[in-house]
Amino acid sequence: MKRRLGSVRARATLATTVVVALALVAAGTAVLLSLRFTLTDKADAEADSVARNAASALANGFAYDELKLPDGDENPVEVLDRNEKPVAAGEDVEAMNVTAVASDRLNSETNDDADDRAEGDRETEDNDALTSGEVTDETWYGEGTATVEGVTAEYRFAAVDLITPAGVLLTVYAGAPLSTEEEAVNTALTTMLIGLPLLLLTVSGVTYVVTKRALRPVEGIRAEMAAITASEDLSRRVPEPDTHDEIARLARTTNETLAALETSVERQRAFVADASHELRSPIASLRTQLEVGAAHSEFLDLDGAVEDTIRLQSLAADLLLLARLDAGERPPPDARFDLAKVVAEEVSSRDGVTLDSVTSVEVRGSRNQICRVLGNLLDNARRHARDRVAVTLRTDADQAVLQVADDGSGVPLADRDRIFERFVRLDESRARDDGGAGLGLAIAKDIAVRHGGTLTVTDAPGGGALFELRLPLT
Repeated sequence: MKRRLGSVRARATLATTVVVALALVAAGTAVLLSLRFTLTDKADAEADSVARNAASALANGFAYDELKLPDGDENPVEVLDRNEKPVAAGEDVEAMNVTAVASDRLNSETNDDADDRAEGDRETEDNDALTSGEVTDETWYGEGTATVEGVTAEYRFAAVDLITPAGVLLTVYAGAPLSTEEEAVNTALTTMLIGLPLLLLTVSGVTYVVTKRALRPVEGIRAEMAAITASEDLSRRVPEPDTHDEIARLARTTNETLAALETSVERQRAFVADASHELRSPIASLRTQLEVGAAHSEFLDLDGAVEDTIRLQSLAADLLLLARLDAGERPPPDARFDLAKVVAEEVSSRDGVTLDSVTSVEVRGSRNQICRVLGNLLDNARRHARDRVAVTLRTDADQAVLQVADDGSGVPLADRDRIFERFVRLDESRARDDGGAGLGLAIAKDIAVRHGGTLTVTDAPGGGALFELRLPLT
């Protein structure tokens, strides 16, 4: 069963069929009830008309044997006296059994009064209100059976009270056949029972076909995604239907995800290749020095070996930090610190750096990572400055603005985005000993973004480069 309902088409078809079936059953029930009530009202009106015609004739002084009563098959009539004994009956009417007289009365004053009359217990005071030769305005309805020429059938009865000119209290019972109602209801029910399955089959078939056509692009997307997964070719894209519905948006979003994934994979591959290239030189240099020292200890360059080891350690730390940032590491949401103190501590530990700072600037984020950003910016500025490095910290609306300026040659406009890429070194800083591995600004940019801030570079007012870090205030 689960396998049969394992597709969206099957579930949509089943759900639609069930809903339509319930709606049709509810509508059919309402139609049948309405038809039954309408035919019952029609029978009540017919029985009331027959009963009042007979009552009017009796109230006008007609004798029992002079009454012109209708055919007993169509409208059986029976007249009862005060003691509920028949005094007149329609042609061929052998017996009448009114099992219940409804309390639904025309022109009745109270429901209680109607119930009393339905039980045949009409109070004398109500009858005394009638004068000789008068017919009551009230009619009581009920259902029962009548036997005519040996055939018993169900009827809807109306009961009317009257007083003859001689002062005799009589009750006229007249019936209207319910066979018409039963035939009409049975015909409608049969039609529904035949038409409902056919309609449900039609709805199911149409829903299945329409759903299949609507979901055809989804199958195309699934097949292409399976092919991309098997081939590991992230340059492929899923087909986008020429529509503006949810499936088209799904295809576009899928292609955007594939593009982002392709970019991420290419970036990761380039990162691994660049990291391997950067690690190869210091490792090779350190190995050469150690091998020379092992063979000829007098030629061992101990200082160079230490520098290469420190460089390896720094590069490994940078790679580890970038790996954590790529994994989505973000600062704790409730971490706060005073940026002004951090800037003052970093600047005080370096020579040739001037500081213009506010007294206190509280920001949210990781203190150690922001220290790393400032340290990288200061190292970069000192590497390119001629004489001076200036640091400024201020607030601008809801942001803290940290600026690091140098008096060097600046950054060309075409390279101002590229310098924040990993392992990128401009021409003048390609020497590994002076220019580093090209990770400092990339790390600073990533940390700034993960703190909800920005890091940009422009021209300093006095010439050189101006790096501006913006972080949201708490």
